[in-house]
Amino acid sequence: MTETLKILYVDDEDDIREIAVMALELDSGIAARSCDSGAGALETATQWTPDLILLDVMMPDMDGPETLARLRQEPATSDIPVVFITARTQSEDIERFMELGATSVISKPFDPMTLAEQARTLLTSAGN
Repeated sequence: MTETLKILYVDDEDDIREIAVMALELDSGIAARSCDSGAGALETATQWTPDLILLDVMMPDMDGPETLARLRQEPATSDIPVVFITARTQSEDIERFMELGATSVISKPFDPMTLAEQARTLLTSAGN
């Protein structure tokens, strides 16, 4: 039996979070949770230890890049692969996100039918 992948989806928009979790859980080997803020992501990631975090870039209070920086500072979350979800997908934006330590970037709007497959592929390429 294969191990269930744990994926945390972080976005301040309720509808997008709901769609993302449903899309990820279409794959029976994925357990998904979501939260609506960077602060929530830090707390959930520390307690739940996901295999992958899908993180919105543009959020109020603590944006994606700041959330990623804070995740990297904590020993419990420093090695979790983080993929930014964003509409900002110009090559210079993607380059900057990668320099910040993101594993990859998925463009928004994402395709719900392929999100789970994309997440699995990114996790495999991240070495997990």
